[in-house]
Amino acid sequence: MVVEKAGSSPSKPVGDRSPQQQEPLGHVKKTKQQVRGPPLAGAFKERPTKPTAFRKFYERGDFPIALEHDTKGNKINWKVEIEKLDYHYYLPLFFDGLCEMTFPYDFFARQGIHDMLEHGGNKILPVIPELIIPIKNALSLRNRQVICITLKVLQHLVLSADMVGEALVPYYRQILPVLNIFKNMNVNSGDGIDYSQQKRENVGDLIQETLEIFERYGGETASINIKYMIPTYESCMLK
Repeated sequence: MVVEKAGSSPSKPVGDRSPQQQEPLGHVKKTKQQVRGPPLAGAFKERPTKPTAFRKFYERGDFPIALEHDTKGNKINWKVEIEKLDYHYYLPLFFDGLCEMTFPYDFFARQGIHDMLEHGGNKILPVIPELIIPIKNALSLRNRQVICITLKVLQHLVLSADMVGEALVPYYRQILPVLNIFKNMNVNSGDGIDYSQQKRENVGDLIQETLEIFERYGGETASINIKYMIPTYESCMLK
């Protein structure tokens, strides 16, 4: 029989090496946790390009165009009068070429669009629904240069004929999501900001310009629809 000595502490159970303090009732024990931000979603990452219908038709010789050089640089030599073109057929194909980044396909597509918008008049408005998917595809590439070119085309499109701005309002859901992502990209390092502004290649500035044109020419519902898709947009009509 083991007799404990007076004044000695009671023996500890096996495995209990240190005294444990009881936490008061209602006390929540805090543990250190490392707070991590959300995973990168790749919103700004460029998407790979796919072969365009524009390139296919160009290589097949289906477009009445040729490359012409003059003292001002390259331009398109149209084999027919632009006003007599079938806009339902040709304009969506040229818009499809906005995804192109290789010469001469990129040049012909972009210059061809501007030429057709310049001479299209009332032929442009009925074709708007057929232009939305090519516009969306170009913006979805998330390539900075392609976005800038597409924004300039959108501005020209809105100003090319009456009611075009209002006709685009129902398609803001397809056009504006990528603009919402890149809207605040207007900071460049070093001298780059000066050159980009001179060439109108600053993505953030071009997006702001385009949204203001959309609002001015989009009718009464344009502003609220832009604000719905791009919450940070401030109306230019209230300034």
